[in-house]
Amino acid sequence: MADQDEDDLRMALRLSMQNPSTPEPKLQNSPPEPKRSKPRDAAAVAGGGASVSPDDSRRLQRELMAAAAEKRMQAAKIVSPSKSVTSSATAVTGSSAVKTADSAMKEKDGSLKECHLGRELSMEEANQLFSMVFGAGVSKGILAQWSNQGIRFSSDPETSMGLVQHEGGPCGVLATIQAFVLKYILFFPHEVGKAGPSMHQNPGSGRLSKTRYVASYNFSRLTEDGRARALVKSMSEILFLCGSGDRAVIATLNNTDNGKESSSKDEIIAKALESLSIESASDLQKVLRVDTFTNEASALQRLKETIPIFQSRMGALLFLISALLSRGLDNVQSDRDDPSLPLVTAPFGHASQEIVNLLLCGQAVANVFDGRMDLGGGMFLKGISSGVEVGFLTLLESLNFCKVGHHLKTPEWPIWVIGSESHYTVLFALDTSVQDENELEQRESEIRKAFDAQDQSGGGGFISVEGFQQVLQDASIRLPTEKVDLLCSTGFIVWSEFWQAVLDLDKSLGGLKDSSGSMGKKVFDLYHFNGIAKSDLNGSSNASVGGEAPVQRPRLTKLKVSVPPRWTPEEFMTDVAMSSASASSGSGESKDMEVNKPEPCQHAPLVDCVRTRWARASCNWAGDPPSIV
Repeated sequence: MADQDEDDLRMALRLSMQNPSTPEPKLQNSPPEPKRSKPRDAAAVAGGGASVSPDDSRRLQRELMAAAAEKRMQAAKIVSPSKSVTSSATAVTGSSAVKTADSAMKEKDGSLKECHLGRELSMEEANQLFSMVFGAGVSKGILAQWSNQGIRFSSDPETSMGLVQHEGGPCGVLATIQAFVLKYILFFPHEVGKAGPSMHQNPGSGRLSKTRYVASYNFSRLTEDGRARALVKSMSEILFLCGSGDRAVIATLNNTDNGKESSSKDEIIAKALESLSIESASDLQKVLRVDTFTNEASALQRLKETIPIFQSRMGALLFLISALLSRGLDNVQSDRDDPSLPLVTAPFGHASQEIVNLLLCGQAVANVFDGRMDLGGGMFLKGISSGVEVGFLTLLESLNFCKVGHHLKTPEWPIWVIGSESHYTVLFALDTSVQDENELEQRESEIRKAFDAQDQSGGGGFISVEGFQQVLQDASIRLPTEKVDLLCSTGFIVWSEFWQAVLDLDKSLGGLKDSSGSMGKKVFDLYHFNGIAKSDLNGSSNASVGGEAPVQRPRLTKLKVSVPPRWTPEEFMTDVAMSSASASSGSGESKDMEVNKPEPCQHAPLVDCVRTRWARASCNWAGDPPSIV
């Protein structure tokens, strides 16, 4: 009997610890208490009636003691909840203390505080990171470029969706973030804020690329909160992409989470940046704090809290470091073809293609073609291994220095980072249908894919005679014997000559001969954004005031793009002269032909980039030519 009573007492005490928030032992909605032996005549005892046996008296006494113990622990919890409950649990159970809700919450708060404080990089990590990014002989000028570029939106209403670039060096980082920001602003307005007058989602539109989606262009009505959410989600997506979807590492500055309550966040950051200069690995090691997140919600919250730090002059460098650490420094070096070279290129401090590719696809590869290129002897070059959300086009392809593969040319969303010899900008469309392939483009893609599979020139656009025979077989093309002999007469086959032969070949033989002249025609709009402030001479009312110099601000240019069926610039100019001569004779047929011809196109280096994606495209715009430098 005594053992049973002791068990009853333990059960009562254990119940009190499991429900520490219960103010009284018995509440209407509280969990039921453990069953205890009820006094045989409790009412009589309370009223001083019939006598009670000694056993019943002892049982009643112990129950009253248990109730009193519950009340004492309730009172003690106010003074020291975790200490009181833990010590009581230890005394009762004789084993490890049972965690209460209060102690668990305290532990959770402590872990969050530790997470936000982050950890320091070891000196070995800092040396590896600094050497990987800048190399051994980096100049102070390059370091200053990368230490003075924040991730900040334009204050100009017409370009309010754009990130402002002050220096050319970190533009590869900013342009890639910009591309992802546009993805959320244009095609996921519900994730950055309710779709309102400035942005709309077409009924039935969705994630699938085959579903047409037309976004709004009224950037002047984009809210501050909407921009901030788009930026935070973009940064999180990029970091988890670098972390293979498993983790995101966020690098911030030391002494920015422990400021006085009376100080604003901006004041704390400004104080942390006072006299701060990055000139060596030890400088990085002293100021960096890194947090690792495996949960997207936690990473988003941390990025939201630290946005002022990324808006500061160290923002672009901190984000690059975050991406590198998310990927893992050893993995970054493994991605690269030549890991001995710094990621920031000399002598001007531009972001390398490896940095841009890391942020676009999560791997720091140096090339833009699809897959890997086998060089023989166990050597190969690494390119883009899978599809991407936003793509990449480059002026260098139009100059035959490289060949951008299908993955980067046809991203999930119609947004491309544009590379030139010295700068990165962004090209985008509001209508996802610009990526839809018509009959001509689908067939061209099939044939080009077969041709590129045999191209061992690194994108030079020519293949061997043996490879040509394989292309004809894979693409089901039956060229006349005399045409094959002509194309093979030089010992190698050039793409442009082969493609012309395909255009002249009847469809029944695998060609694309089009007697109507209308197959493949497309007309659509593109927009180009350059974040570096440029003189605005496009006639805007606020471009100049009182005859003063034009306002320096980012540029957003709308391009009208027309992709004719087969016309090359040379064919077009020839036909314009012929059509003009014919028109003077009053021929109605000639007038109909003129209507089907594309408008005379304007030219700028950006047009050459556009033509790497849409061959034979002509572009028109209002005002100054769009600049990609």
